[in-house]
Formats: sequence, C-alpha cells, structure tokens
Amino acid sequence: MPAASNKTMLEYRGRPLRRKDNILYYGSMSDKYIIMMQVTDTKKVDDMDVATRVVVQLQYTDPDLKSRDRVVKRTEKNGLYAAMDVAAVWLERALSAK
Repeated sequence: MPAASNKTMLEYRGRPLRRKDNILYYGSMSDKYIIMMQVTDTKKVDDMDVATRVVVQLQYTDPDLKSRDRVVKRTEKNGLYAAMDVAAVWLERALSAK
C-alpha cells in the first residue's frame, strides 16, 4: 500500500478512519456516504482526554450539495466506542443498500 507520507493509515473494520482536531471521518470520500463524528465533550482520565459525548452523522459525499443537505442521519452517543459502533452499522447499511 503506497502512502504519500510515512504516517500509518488508520482503519476500522476495513474502512479508513481520519482525525482532524475533534472531528473523525470514517469511510472513503469515493463512496456515496461517509460518517462524520464530532467529539463535543470530554473528561480527563489520568492525563488523557476521553470523549464523553460524540455527535454522529451519516452524510452524502456529493460536493455539489450544501453541507446541511448532506446529512442523512444524526445521533448523539455517550463515548467514542458507542459512536463507532453506530457509525460502522450505519455506513455498512447505507453502502450496501441498492
């Protein structure tokens, strides 16, 4: 797998996972849908910030749509684990639908 840099590409359940500040993107922009997860609240556990509230959105990747029109589904979850679980199910179902 050639990469543009030496950074390791993260994947979750075979799909790309990218992070920009407090936003995580799950899926590929070449697909019809992608998941956007925004960490809206954290708490300190020892010396680490842990996500306590995460907004999950299933979105179209169509660049011609306005950002508010891209959102297909939206929910809020307590913790990153619950958010990733919902994200994986939503994305898999959306991409496998005919």
